[in-house]
Amino acid sequence: MRLTNKVAIITGSSSGIGQDIAIRLAAEGAAVVVNYSGNAKGAEETKTVIEKAGGRAIVVQADISKVAETQRLVDATYAQLGSCDILVNNAGMEKSADFWEVTEEDYDKVLDVNLKGVFFATQAFVRRLRDEKRPGRIINISSVHEDMAFPHFSTYCASKGGVRMLTRNLAVELGPLGITINNIAPGAISTPINKSLLEDKPKLNALLKNIPLNRLGTTEDVAALAAFLASDDAAYITGSTYVVDGGLMVNYHEQ
Repeated sequence: MRLTNKVAIITGSSSGIGQDIAIRLAAEGAAVVVNYSGNAKGAEETKTVIEKAGGRAIVVQADISKVAETQRLVDATYAQLGSCDILVNNAGMEKSADFWEVTEEDYDKVLDVNLKGVFFATQAFVRRLRDEKRPGRIINISSVHEDMAFPHFSTYCASKGGVRMLTRNLAVELGPLGITINNIAPGAISTPINKSLLEDKPKLNALLKNIPLNRLGTTEDVAALAAFLASDDAAYITGSTYVVDGGLMVNYHEQ
């Protein structure tokens, strides 16, 4: 197991991609911090799956859009597990609206979770590693929309573009500390956030025509890459974005 004796925080791991990343990292040997904001039941389900498979997990509630709570998340990890080696910034959200209809409230909600949360959770994690002079791994779950236009989701695209540039910048700044940072950019993944798409067969079929592999991705597809990037197999990789989209970006065209 590649992550034996490691400790990993996965934000937003009560469902979807984050849940399967937590389960996969635990299967690779890591003790896992299951973080959630509002879905306590889902977080406990993640923990239960991990423990039934023989892994170790704790649950920590924290709203990562608030700086004080990102710090509390890291502090709770150290208090209960003694250290931390891996941070997966997975928590995210989106809101659909025509650009001219976007409110300040909705802008703040999306940017606070998707960009501010990543920034300050990473800062709290890095400060601990720097003080202890220990290496670490940071994995951001971005999106193909860090690079690919997504009309009516301008706040989401802005936040993911920010994550991409933050990752590239921190690769340079954190490299001398032995800390790597990379992005995973999922395309169309079958998750609860895509429930409406999955139920709209004409829209789903049109999307599948743009995906050379002719299927939606799974949360396991993303989790497998996260496990690699968290491990020593990826020790010489930093500042990169890995696209997990079945070929969507290279084949996409509007219908």
